[in-house]
Amino acid sequence: MYRKVFANKVFDRKVVVITGGCAGIGRALAMRLAQAGARLVIFDLQQQALDSLVQHLADHHNAEALGVLCDVADAAAVERAMALTVERFGGIDVLVNNAAFVGTSNLQGWVTDFEQQTVETWRRALEVNLTAAFDLVKGLAPLLKQSKGGSIINIGSTYAFYGPDYSLYEGTAMGNPAAYAASKGGLIQLTRWLATTLAPQVRVNAISPGGVFRNQPASFIERYKARTPLRRMAVEDDLRGAIAYLSGELSGYVTGQNLAVDGGWGVW
Repeated sequence: MYRKVFANKVFDRKVVVITGGCAGIGRALAMRLAQAGARLVIFDLQQQALDSLVQHLADHHNAEALGVLCDVADAAAVERAMALTVERFGGIDVLVNNAAFVGTSNLQGWVTDFEQQTVETWRRALEVNLTAAFDLVKGLAPLLKQSKGGSIINIGSTYAFYGPDYSLYEGTAMGNPAAYAASKGGLIQLTRWLATTLAPQVRVNAISPGGVFRNQPASFIERYKARTPLRRMAVEDDLRGAIAYLSGELSGYVTGQNLAVDGGWGVW
């Protein structure tokens, strides 16, 4: 089914902006959308990674792509990135707010006991995961409204609406900071708010992935699999069908929704 959807060039000539597009979920989405005929604008923090991805998309998928160096938490950088997008393509059809601050296990005040989590890391997570999406949508809304079938997709998380199970992390350096959950929860509510505000010209939905395999410690992976009905962690390609659906005509009467792609995590 997925191969047929993407082989049919359902995104032919559509302009799709993906934030945080050089790695992980963003890169996988860029690859799949390129196969479907989209013209891509990739925002990311690393120029070398951007250049490499744009070249790969051209060589392997014959895709037209623009790589834009942009820290989405920097309002001035976002404004420049949007201007470059308009200069190159004239407008956009789909915005995927994928960039996220997930921190690292050795970042002070991030993955630690609640009492040691810092306001600085809280603010950084809110800036990247929530405020940046607001800023981008506000700036690109006029162009999306001009598109025939403008669509916004926010990448959330199951932790936007579920509390953490700390037993998963026992014996590892992993954790679950409050700021991550709060910022993703805010993004889901922003999705609903924007859906009514930008209707009827633009549809706004969210996708909330479950845990994505990232070579985590074996003990964590086994616990996560046991906790999930489909008995595995997600991989990036698990999101491609959801993106295809929410971006295109098949979901033309769908807005304000959050689609959990979590292997059934939330069923129990």
